[in-house]
Amino acid sequence: MEILICLSVALIGGLLLSRPAKRLKLPAVTAYLIAGLLLGPFCIGALGIPGLGFSSMEAAEHLNILSQVALGFIAFTIGNEFRVSQLKAMGRQAIIVGIFQAVSATALVDLALVILHLVRPEIISVSSAITLGSIAAATAPAATLMVVRQYKADGPLTRLLLMVVAIDDAVGLVLFSASFGVAMALESGAINAVTVLVEPVVEILLSLALGAVAGLTLYWVERFFHSRSKRLSISIGFVLLTAGLSMVEFEVGGVRCGFSLLLVCMMTGTLFCNICDFSEELMARVDGWTAPLFVLFFVLSGAELDLSVLRSPSVLLIGVIYIFVRSLGKYLGSYGSCALTGCSEKITKHLGITLLPQAGVALGMAITAQSLADGTVVRSVVLFSVLVYELVGPTLTKRALLAAGEIDPEGQTSARKKNR
Repeated sequence: MEILICLSVALIGGLLLSRPAKRLKLPAVTAYLIAGLLLGPFCIGALGIPGLGFSSMEAAEHLNILSQVALGFIAFTIGNEFRVSQLKAMGRQAIIVGIFQAVSATALVDLALVILHLVRPEIISVSSAITLGSIAAATAPAATLMVVRQYKADGPLTRLLLMVVAIDDAVGLVLFSASFGVAMALESGAINAVTVLVEPVVEILLSLALGAVAGLTLYWVERFFHSRSKRLSISIGFVLLTAGLSMVEFEVGGVRCGFSLLLVCMMTGTLFCNICDFSEELMARVDGWTAPLFVLFFVLSGAELDLSVLRSPSVLLIGVIYIFVRSLGKYLGSYGSCALTGCSEKITKHLGITLLPQAGVALGMAITAQSLADGTVVRSVVLFSVLVYELVGPTLTKRALLAAGEIDPEGQTSARKKNR
């Protein structure tokens, strides 16, 4: 009973708060995150009224399965952007920009935090510094996709952005696995080549293979049905299936094998959309079905933002440096790589701003990093940065797309009219 009431309050509360957010010209996703903060354990949830908010972090994390499902659908939708026609047009640019901006952010954060270690070694260790640097590469696809959807953004910048965000997940995975392996080696005194080099590559290859099989199978099954509602149900079922299978982990010959939820579902969407002639209509229906799920995803994300990290001066210091340097790395990396690949002036100038949001993937990496000697520092800094980026990032993304001329002024055009 409490779970159902809590979910209904989260959904309705998030939607109601989006009304004043619209008047303030803020993206709806920001309103959903603020609604989550208000319903979380530091505000309404602290009252302890059953069903009204989340009384503890554990209560919000208890519904984490909804977040995993939402991320699966987000990745499946982004996979739709990797159509052969678009890959021919800007695939080379997306790959170069996706790699360069991630590596730039990691390199600059590594440099800044290692310098901080040399100046104040008691605040942060070298292992935590390089781990945070690798986490800096991750960009959250969810907030970006929601802003694009809300304002019906479309154009070269939007298309390149969605492709770069998808590629960013694979690059971030490799950077984190390698950096975390080196960090563990620094603390133990022995480098494990399997952890640093083999496991991240195996995870990417397995994820792409599973996604490809799922995409082919989805297309094969869809051909047996002609009803729109049944095809929609099959698509939803397959996304749930791939999201579930991506959580499987096993070991072969001492190599830990696992899957990336985002990569698996993204590959499923990519292959399906490239071989299915009715995929565009079906994707539009899937988007409509997932709307309330995405609202819940962001409200739950807001409820999981831990405000207790604001009490630590050292975490705030590291967090401010991390946020500033990561933002600089993302902007300079995308600016330089866009200029190198011949992107237009609008894309070169504005793409970096749209790559700032950070959330679920970074938090997952931070949880893994807790096994370091001062892993709690890494987790606290990432929590602080997510708090800032998730509240500010969507607005910056909206303004960048608006400045590039890829959304209507202030998003005032009715989506209903635009879809006619």
